[in-house]
Amino acid sequence: MKKEAKPQSHKTFHAADVAFIGIAAAIIALCSWVSIPTAVPFTLQTFAVFAALAILGGRNGFFAVLTYLLLGAVGVPVFAGFKGGLTALLGNTGGYLLGFLLLAAVYWLITALAGEKLYIKAIALTAGLLLCYAFGTAWFMVLYIKSNGSVSLLTVLGRCVFPFLLPDAVKMALALFVSKKLRLPDK
Repeated sequence: MKKEAKPQSHKTFHAADVAFIGIAAAIIALCSWVSIPTAVPFTLQTFAVFAALAILGGRNGFFAVLTYLLLGAVGVPVFAGFKGGLTALLGNTGGYLLGFLLLAAVYWLITALAGEKLYIKAIALTAGLLLCYAFGTAWFMVLYIKSNGSVSLLTVLGRCVFPFLLPDAVKMALALFVSKKLRLPDK
């Protein structure tokens, strides 16, 4: 007599989940290496984080971002400028990298509670990005003040946030568009 399969819990990972998480972490790394040289260099890293969340969903997107950060923490050169290691992760701008995990957690929470309609995804990504900016800015200020002395909030925002507002909005819109067009197979 054939045993009936038990329904899978939402807490388990299927082989496809693990594969998509790994692929998304690799894409985030690849996109972090694509740099547009300006006074403040722009990468496609944020686009890849947005896309991973919007395409994979909150849980798997969160674990893709976590995987990416863990790879960087152990020294794999996955961060912008082909950097890796705790020095890169815990440096002045490391708060923005760690803020990606907060972005992912907020996205996961909001979409788990409110659903995954396109406007909910946009709200969740925006809320997460704002938290990422806030955390990264606070982190930058603390480390900068420790090593260089006083700096104003406006100066840090002008260097670390304001130049990225419009590009990040465009990246978010593009990630949402891609997520709407790309459908992953159901389990």
